[in-house]
Amino acid sequence: MDRPPTTFSQQPMTDTETKITQAQSAALDLANLDEKTRNDALHAIADAIEAHSEEILEANAADVEEAEKLLEAGEYTQAFVDRLKLSESKLESIAEMVRSVAGQEDPLGKTLEARRLDEGLELYKLSVPIGVLGTVFESRPDALVQIAALSLKSGNAVILKGGSEAAESNRVLYEIICEAAQEVPEGWAQLIEAREDVATLLERDDAVDLLMPRGSSAFVEYVQDNTSIPVLGHTEGVCHVYVDADADLSMAEDVAFDAKVQYPAVCNAVETLLVHESVAEEFLPAMADRYREAGVELRGDERAREIAEMDAATDEDWTTEYGDLVLAVKVVDSLEAAIRHVNAHGSKHTESILTETAEHAEKFMRGVDAASVFHNASTRFADGYRFGLGAEVGISTGKTHARGPVGLDGLTTYKYHLEGDGQLVATYSGEGARPYLHEDFDGEWAPGRLSEE
Repeated sequence: MDRPPTTFSQQPMTDTETKITQAQSAALDLANLDEKTRNDALHAIADAIEAHSEEILEANAADVEEAEKLLEAGEYTQAFVDRLKLSESKLESIAEMVRSVAGQEDPLGKTLEARRLDEGLELYKLSVPIGVLGTVFESRPDALVQIAALSLKSGNAVILKGGSEAAESNRVLYEIICEAAQEVPEGWAQLIEAREDVATLLERDDAVDLLMPRGSSAFVEYVQDNTSIPVLGHTEGVCHVYVDADADLSMAEDVAFDAKVQYPAVCNAVETLLVHESVAEEFLPAMADRYREAGVELRGDERAREIAEMDAATDEDWTTEYGDLVLAVKVVDSLEAAIRHVNAHGSKHTESILTETAEHAEKFMRGVDAASVFHNASTRFADGYRFGLGAEVGISTGKTHARGPVGLDGLTTYKYHLEGDGQLVATYSGEGARPYLHEDFDGEWAPGRLSEE
């Protein structure tokens, strides 16, 4: 590649311990980098991805070639290989995503709260970066770019560990990102590759502030069980679409089809279709035909199989994320039964009800325990870019500290700034203590604000 020389391309790969320490040091400087510099770096990254698309696609082709060999051997699925593939149009979308992140409002330095403790004593709660993020993600190479872009915009250093199946793609993308972001503190992004590197990462609670694993529930549980670092878990998407008794069946057919077929390999694709018994005989035959024409394998409960042709579903099907053109189908006798099924078998990712009755929608949306719950919309909308977050580092199925698509706000925390004028705690203690005001007010923190008034 004809790119300007940088310290990143000239230095040999260092061990994981050193990389983590470098990221920790860079995070302190990155937290104070102004917004314009961060945005300029993001635009430079987007331009570099477009400029070096040929090299990226060449590296990706090598990954895909190896993956297709394992597909033939039965070790990979077609959906897995599809997630791995990049194209010119995909790279254009990735570059646009990076620019979208740059265009988001700066998440740092916001005054979240302002409180007057007393005259001349003001407390401010400000948004700041988390620090050092550790990420382990799946085969999609675009995940590396998304995570790096969001980390940079939010002022966080990041340690990136992608799947070995995307190793060539990840290396090239990582190098391009680092070389493009010339004005960002060196070491802000680190790439680790070996499985044993993950074990090292999990041990560094002294340097890593948040772990963000993306993968199976078993893997996320492994991370949670083997580290004292806070974990923001992104697990399977066992998503449901429920066709209510009062659904517009024509619309329901289109939405249910989109939720499964538009891109079945991702976590927000529907895996189970629930249909109210009162509309099942009218809805399911045509719906099943449309799915089959698109290559979808249907697995239904006994009542569904009495209405439309499909294979028998097992208990395992109700909790499986297929990530492929496979769909479980169940007929339920009530809205309450649909809610119970979702709460019992879902992964708290994304659920959707299709109904024309507002009361039914409200009951479902309040009753279902999930990060995102939709009314008359495809589960595929559960996405950071589509939510207007610029992009996402993942979709958190937990409840703290962020939930659903995690964008810039999910990568920040806060700290308190107190502006005073020589006040003493003794003044507010003991007999004759001066009372606190504790008055909230609208105001932005600025250093020395009180002395300027």
